Amino acid sequence: MKPISLVSDLMIFSLFILSFQFSLTTTRAAGGKWQLLQQNVGISAMHMQLLYNDRVIMFDRTDFGKSNLSLPNGTCVRNDCTAHSAEYDVTTNTVRPLTVQSDIWCSSGSVAPNGNLIQTGGYDIGERRVRVFEPCTGCDWKEYENTLGVNRWYATDHILPDGRQIIIGGRRQFNYEFYPKTESSSHVYSFPFLVQTNDPNEENNLYPYVFLNVDGNLFIFANNRAILFDYVMNKVVKTYPQIPGGDPRSYPSTGSAVLLPLRNLTTPSIEAEVLVCGGAPKGSYIKAIKGTFVEALNTCGRIKINDPKPQWVVETMPQARVMSDMLLLPDGTVLIINGASFGTAGWELGQNPVLEPLVYRPDNAVGSRFEKQNPASIPRMYHSTAVLLRDGRVLVGGSNPHDKYELADELFPTELRLEAFSPDYLDAKYSKLRPRIVDPKSQAKISYGKKLFIRFSLKGSIATNLVMVTIVAPSFNTHSFSMNQRLLVLAAETVKKVGTMTYQVQVTTPGSGNLAPSGYYLLYVVHQQIPSEGIWVQILL
Repeated sequence: MKPISLVSDLMIFSLFILSFQFSLTTTRAAGGKWQLLQQNVGISAMHMQLLYNDRVIMFDRTDFGKSNLSLPNGTCVRNDCTAHSAEYDVTTNTVRPLTVQSDIWCSSGSVAPNGNLIQTGGYDIGERRVRVFEPCTGCDWKEYENTLGVNRWYATDHILPDGRQIIIGGRRQFNYEFYPKTESSSHVYSFPFLVQTNDPNEENNLYPYVFLNVDGNLFIFANNRAILFDYVMNKVVKTYPQIPGGDPRSYPSTGSAVLLPLRNLTTPSIEAEVLVCGGAPKGSYIKAIKGTFVEALNTCGRIKINDPKPQWVVETMPQARVMSDMLLLPDGTVLIINGASFGTAGWELGQNPVLEPLVYRPDNAVGSRFEKQNPASIPRMYHSTAVLLRDGRVLVGGSNPHDKYELADELFPTELRLEAFSPDYLDAKYSKLRPRIVDPKSQAKISYGKKLFIRFSLKGSIATNLVMVTIVAPSFNTHSFSMNQRLLVLAAETVKKVGTMTYQVQVTTPGSGNLAPSGYYLLYVVHQQIPSEGIWVQILL
């Protein structure tokens, strides 16, 4: 069902102003820089995942007709000779079309320990498929039919400490399963929590927020509630208080969430906090379909999930936000980007785009954590995406992939442009503070609980007490949630000078898969809150 569009004279004028701004490829300000990378990548980036070869896999849906990107060599899938998936090469700023055989709309995914993208579910004939993309030159999707136990549409995936992934929920699916299948885990398991959080009118528990806790259990948030779940024993081990206000925060009343950076990894008790921001008041989806757009939520809830008596702490954002993405940045801050201030998720169900990103500084005092950034010129509404790149920029794409790739006649048309947002830590004025990793080289392999020595150069003088190392798990981003996103702070145990403008920092790698599931991570040296360019490291099982 296509939502009602309301277009006022004021909105038309606003779009005219925005269309004028689109001609500018780069905008600079103290709060970050925007850069237009591609005027037309050919598809709308509804889903995005960065892989260890510095290429981003993007895809939208296959049942809306022809895209603006042709498949090579006259290839066609069901009479459609255009691509609905693409590989974006960050280094060369080029796009390569990829071929999918089934509809990947509103699907989910994660990256296996070997670096392959495992992509699950979708729509229609794609609902029970698993697709695998290996990051190699010229590679394309491989699809496997009837691999999932049930249809998965709007589900959430998470990598587990043993390298499997758990696939939770989806539309009318109150259960979970594992991939790859084994003799002991080949079933579909009932999950009553999704029944309890299901709103019969709006659902509001799709794409649940899932995070691996440091004890190996899963923190799962859906609608307005959360539990700690032991997936091995299939039981709830902790029930958290309802988020204050009781309004829904997950799809379609779409907020976003992150597990805040994990620190003090060598101590007996590691604090884990979850931050949930934005969303829409209960009933907003039904009202938006009828043409009434309710202001989104302007609050965040933050909770220490391992406290004996955990309680939500509520903070107020500078503006209301729905359909925003939340990304962990290498310096340990959180970027909140994209979205709208009225309505909900859905085509034309969001109004008043929020163009200013926010940086959230979790270590600041309450009331001083949010910082507005330089505004974008392109509205990023329903189905927008954002992922962190190795160089510290954030890749931003997508928005409203309408039927037949409508580019003109909608208030927020199909968006094919691709941008990068550069946080202010990339500003040239910080060049003397910015480390450059010398050793190990990218693609290094590391093990659990070992000493790791990292050499880096620095043009300016060093503050040894302000050096840290962070590792970030690249996430599968769709529908305002970044699955498998994780950042760990490896405290600098020693920092010493080893040459002219060259230093060595010693850290200890994470102690187990509960802290960091095996696989590929981006590793950064951060000096005075200015991160280096990252290198890829693979934590081995």
